[in-house]
Amino acid sequence: MSIAVSVAQNDKEMAYIKGGAFAPFYGNIDKSKVKVSDFLIDKYSITNEQFLEFVKTYPKYRKTIMKGIFAEKNYLYYWINDTSYGEYNDKSPVTNVSWFAAKNYCECIGKRLPQMDEWEYVAMADEKTPDARQKIEFNKYILSWYEKPKSYLNTVGSTFKNYYGVYDMHGLIWEWTSDFNSIFLSGESRKDKDTDKLLFCGSGSVNASDLMDYAAFMRYAFRGSLKANYTTRNLGFRCAKDTVLIKSENNKLNSK
Repeated sequence: MSIAVSVAQNDKEMAYIKGGAFAPFYGNIDKSKVKVSDFLIDKYSITNEQFLEFVKTYPKYRKTIMKGIFAEKNYLYYWINDTSYGEYNDKSPVTNVSWFAAKNYCECIGKRLPQMDEWEYVAMADEKTPDARQKIEFNKYILSWYEKPKSYLNTVGSTFKNYYGVYDMHGLIWEWTSDFNSIFLSGESRKDKDTDKLLFCGSGSVNASDLMDYAAFMRYAFRGSLKANYTTRNLGFRCAKDTVLIKSENNKLNSK
């Protein structure tokens, strides 16, 4: 079974997100809001098992073949060879993947990486409300995860299901977005800071306008330290899809 067919069948594993407007962390100064249109997003991060199917179908993304311009040397470093991740959990999120690899995975199955605003919009939700950012316990939960650097070994779906039916937006891994490098923070190179260490470093939070924004600040700071070919043990991805594509596909099926 090809990856395109098998993952297309998993569109049911996507959650429908009703769009809206919200003020993201980087807009706090002037309270400006961004608008998010309706879209779909994977309920779970992409797993080792799914990515293995991908590299078997598209050999150019295998760890010994992937070109350095598209992925640094740590790409899939925990895999024991091109087509095996050894004893690692099939259902754990795949990590040590570059933006290029994540982007192409999604595109190969008719999806895309979520935009940063889309990801943050979904990530605002706890189990019961679409925007839980002002809840102290919700923020404490997110911050407590920063002290658990090996959470990537857990199975997808091991954290709470949020208001939209999406799992693991917090507490499992960090995730690529399509426009990760569009934010105002940046890190020039790993000579200045190691990305893996940055994930659990809080020194930058002194510049946050509200200490309750600390969790969001760390996400933006982390994204600002990345380049498209970077990989880290805590970084994976999930895919998204435009609702217009779903309507178009359904129309084609109905016309046959």
